[in-house]
Amino acid sequence: MKSEEVFGEVLRTIRKKQKMSQEKLAFQSNLDRTYISMLERGVHQPTQNSLLALAKALNMKASELVELVEEKIDESK
Repeated sequence: MKSEEVFGEVLRTIRKKQKMSQEKLAFQSNLDRTYISMLERGVHQPTQNSLLALAKALNMKASELVELVEEKIDESK
């Protein structure tokens, strides 16, 4: 599985656990909802600025978000 697909799965999982819509996440991170959708589908990879904004909107550190992605990638090996 590609890293952008794993990132998308992790992002979607965290967002849903927090009972947050894509629209609300987009608003809180100052990103477009369609961009959130593309990230979750693995169409795009986040930029550093996007990663920081998403993490802040999800009340976590960007490093924690990246760590979750790395763990999921390691699990799939």
